[in-house]
Amino acid sequence: MPDQVGLELIATELGVVVPGSVRETAFFRGQASVWVEPAHVRAVLGALRERHGYRMLMSVHGVDYYPEEPRLGVHYELLDMARVDRIAVKLRVPVDQPQVESVTPDWPTANHQEREIYDMFGVVFDGHPDLRRILMPEDYEGHPQRRDFPLGGEPVLFTHNDPSSPGWTR
Repeated sequence: MPDQVGLELIATELGVVVPGSVRETAFFRGQASVWVEPAHVRAVLGALRERHGYRMLMSVHGVDYYPEEPRLGVHYELLDMARVDRIAVKLRVPVDQPQVESVTPDWPTANHQEREIYDMFGVVFDGHPDLRRILMPEDYEGHPQRRDFPLGGEPVLFTHNDPSSPGWTR
């Protein structure tokens, strides 16, 4: 992991290579994080790959910071295999305009992870090759991982022992 000084050097360089991209940095419990402007995430991830050796996108996660605004977050975790070094790139978008550029064209492993974030949190990834629900039915209303989603969701119907249900047999 880059230490605090190394993280600041990386952030400074990213600010030069991709002007206006870095909002802040954080070093917490041994984890280095760079908070970026959503419009620059693809360029920042590319710069970290080309200039710093973070060649593997290990995960992409959605986060809901309710009640704070901008509320929805997307976290990318990169890995440098040669140094066994990780860095997180994080961003936040508002609920009324939850759009981020897809990184799938550069990082194919993000494909299903972006679809899951879209499905569960409602973040739209512009330029994604196949952005549709992956876990919930296509006609499902809402995003179940948002913190204001109603607890309980939909009732579960157990019909295996109901004689009035279609296909019931003794």
